[in-house]
Amino acid sequence: MNIESELKKDGIEIVGRLDTLSINALAKYVAERVCNTFPKAHFVYSQLFIEFSRIPMYIASMPEGFAEANYFYKNSSIYFKQGVPLNELEKFAIHEFIHYIQEVRDSKGTVIRLGLCEFSEFKTYGMALNEGAVQLATAKMLGQQPDIVKYYDISFPTNSPSCYPMLCNLVQQLAYLVGNDVLFDSTLFSTDQFKQSLIDACGKKAFLKIQDNLDDILNIEEKIILLNGHLMEDDCEGMKAQKIANKISKYKDNLKSKFIETQNIIFTSYFDNEFLKITTTEAIEVYRSKLYNYKNYIGIAEGYSYFNDYYIDKMAALENRYDAIINNVSLAVVKDSKISRLFKSLRNLFGLNKGTELSKY
Repeated sequence: MNIESELKKDGIEIVGRLDTLSINALAKYVAERVCNTFPKAHFVYSQLFIEFSRIPMYIASMPEGFAEANYFYKNSSIYFKQGVPLNELEKFAIHEFIHYIQEVRDSKGTVIRLGLCEFSEFKTYGMALNEGAVQLATAKMLGQQPDIVKYYDISFPTNSPSCYPMLCNLVQQLAYLVGNDVLFDSTLFSTDQFKQSLIDACGKKAFLKIQDNLDDILNIEEKIILLNGHLMEDDCEGMKAQKIANKISKYKDNLKSKFIETQNIIFTSYFDNEFLKITTTEAIEVYRSKLYNYKNYIGIAEGYSYFNDYYIDKMAALENRYDAIINNVSLAVVKDSKISRLFKSLRNLFGLNKGTELSKY
């Protein structure tokens, strides 16, 4: 199957090439933002501009619900939705240009990796993880600030409210645990550092489950988009429309469940592992602070108290660990007053009772 046939299979039909003036304008815009946003990456503006300006770019008609720009890695080309003004295309181009930077090809010219996504002969790994990471980098370049949004009955913070909001939230939760620098470095330069940091922090089994769940979330969202497109077709009415609506409802419930499950795996695997490493009272304070601040990243839904309950249980466990540490002279100890006062006032300060919702923004 040739490239155009593959594109048509996805509903993308080429209208024509993007003009040279527009290509150069986009290349300049994105190259400047990459260099200014990630100075530690040591990109060279002139080199980036030349590389970006050589990317084949096309105007194409696309199905309703598709993104305004799509990078097709098999021919390293970008397809922009017909009718979108140039000044609007700029912000959509960033995400696709990052994909171009990410490309790693083997000796035969076959793409084997895009950032955090790896292609094997039989399966693709980390597609959704990479999409979320690329969009976080895009939002950073655009200077977008976190906002609280609500999708599928879940309220959560994200700095990308209109593009991969759920994936961006979950990937940001992961980045909070191991660091934004390692996330962006691995994303831009297609390294294993971010994944390995997560495996070290959460365990390999948990990481692989998180990675698979993110792919499931991406796939479910794409199915919902396609079904919503079918609902807008002229002949979609009556029983046909109802059948599609029921499918969408089931997918939305599945998406909500998958998001909550993934979130719970992320913080429990990390903080369970970190708890085992605590041997000093200084480590207790670091742990407590990091777990407490995690509430600023989570998604919440009606009836969700899992994080709150987990937090309370861990505070009780920390108090026991503190008592064990101060009674063991072989372990390092800081002054008793600060930590002691912390645990004695904890429940009064935060009102910690089972079922109380902590995750208020």
